[in-house]
Amino acid sequence: MDKKILIVDDQFGIRILLNEVLQKEGYDTYQAANGLQALEIVKDNVPDLVLLDMKIPGMDGIEILKRMKEIVPDIKVVLMTAYGELDMIQEAMDLGAITHFAKPFDIEDIRVAVAKYLSE
Repeated sequence: MDKKILIVDDQFGIRILLNEVLQKEGYDTYQAANGLQALEIVKDNVPDLVLLDMKIPGMDGIEILKRMKEIVPDIKVVLMTAYGELDMIQEAMDLGAITHFAKPFDIEDIRVAVAKYLSE
C-alpha cells in the first residue's frame, strides 16, 4: 500500500515543490492551503504523515495540529516554520509533532526525514 502524505502550506510554491519530490519517491500526496482543507483531507483520507506549516492565515499550525490529533490521535506530523518561534515549536512538540524543519529547508533533509518516519 502506498503511503499517504498531506502537505499543508499557504505558499503554493512550497506545496508544489514538496508534492513533486514526494510523488517521485512513490508517495500519494495531498495538498491543503489552509486548516479547513487540511482537516477535511485528514478526515477523508487519514494520511500517514503530515508536513505542516506553522504560520497559515486563519487557523495557525498549533490549532490545526490540535484538531488533527482529535481526528487521528496517532497521526504523524512534521512541522515547517520560517520563524524561530521556539515556544510555538515546543508547544507543537508537546502536542505530539515528531520533529520540525526551519524554512528555507534542504529538500533532501525533508525527503530523508519522511522516509525515516514512514518506515517506523
